[in-house]
Amino acid sequence: MNKRDLRIFFQFVLPSVLSFALSGVYAIVDGLFVGNSIGDVGLSAVNIAYPIVAVIQAIGTGIGMGGAIYYSINTAEKQEKRAREFTAGALWVLILSSILFTFLIFVLNRPLLSLLGAGGEILSLGEEYIAIIALGAALQIIGTGLIPFIRNHGGSFYAMIAMIAGFLTNMLLDYVFVWELEQGVAGAAIATIIGQGVTMLIALVYLLRKKQFTLHIAFSKLGRTAADIIKVGIAPFGLAMSPNISLIIINRFSMSYGGEKAIATYACIAYIICIIYLIFQGVGDGCQPLLSQCYGEKDDTRMKSFRKMAYAFALILSVAGCIVMFLMRNSLGTLFGASSEVNIEIAKIIPIFLVSVPFVAIIRVATASFYATEKSMYSYILTFIEPVFMLVLMLILPPLFGGQIMIWWSTVNARILSALLALLLKQRVDKEDLYKGGELVK
Repeated sequence: MNKRDLRIFFQFVLPSVLSFALSGVYAIVDGLFVGNSIGDVGLSAVNIAYPIVAVIQAIGTGIGMGGAIYYSINTAEKQEKRAREFTAGALWVLILSSILFTFLIFVLNRPLLSLLGAGGEILSLGEEYIAIIALGAALQIIGTGLIPFIRNHGGSFYAMIAMIAGFLTNMLLDYVFVWELEQGVAGAAIATIIGQGVTMLIALVYLLRKKQFTLHIAFSKLGRTAADIIKVGIAPFGLAMSPNISLIIINRFSMSYGGEKAIATYACIAYIICIIYLIFQGVGDGCQPLLSQCYGEKDDTRMKSFRKMAYAFALILSVAGCIVMFLMRNSLGTLFGASSEVNIEIAKIIPIFLVSVPFVAIIRVATASFYATEKSMYSYILTFIEPVFMLVLMLILPPLFGGQIMIWWSTVNARILSALLALLLKQRVDKEDLYKGGELVK
């Protein structure tokens, strides 16, 4: 580690961390305004519907990250033409995915919400919210998909500006539509898609100014390029979706053991703790262009140095995040307009969830380092093993040891087990690299 690399690390990572923190706040703004406007039922409706919104955003993130990683690797290998083909391929996949998912989510709105556990008034409000979100799906998919390209072109600060602009637009319009005009969940949905549209436009301006926006790719190469992008993009897609897959599982089991009160309790906790998880992803994804570049240049020593910086910084942030959440524990529910009963429950439950925070930091950085260096299989394992652990533990522990409280502990234990697996896989990769004499293995 040297001062120059440390400065480069923070030049890439700090804007990314701030961007992901804002994206987390972006996610809670709707809940904050709706909860304070409608109450627990509105908060629960947005919470149950949010995984669908997260799928839309994660699709863009996965496609954009897959294309951006290959762009960086090919650029480092001096294959400029192939690098631009990955830019064009990613843009085509983003456009086609936007069309497909706009149609699917709009048509399957009600069945999807029912599958997520919505019923009665929660289902009606959730359906109203998602119908509008679906119509703006293209803005969200393309907007989130362009951000990784900006970072990999050295524009981490500009990417942050694009996300800040979208966030501020969303917050301002939430205030206008939800509070002033009393449009409820529909107003929150309109504010969300307009905010994402602002982010998309700013990102497009950047790529056009840098002459990096291109749709030119031979049709014969599009299929293979798209397949490569999707192969790598599955992991960042899953990483973006992982908290929401967990949210679905927790909501389904909580409905059986704790009812609406438990769902509202976790809604408030999840909104805040997911910001911390996204900050960890900001560390990993911010470091990704550096890892991919070193990988393409076969500079193993420098790559491992950047990776160590990422682990250390993520763990420092995890401690800070735990302190903030612990201090906020008595007022968190009030922030979202939750009832006093739910607020008391939140204060009791938060310390349990804080146990898992440092372990999530390890998982996020490890997964990002794997997909940044084309070790896709390891990144797949880490991305999707946590919900599997969680589901198994929730099937076993609550019936045996205490109902809803064991839902919370199953969540924590699943994340601890996933982190231990991440460390084992990291150790295996390091041994493989050492065995090969330090030459990176593709």
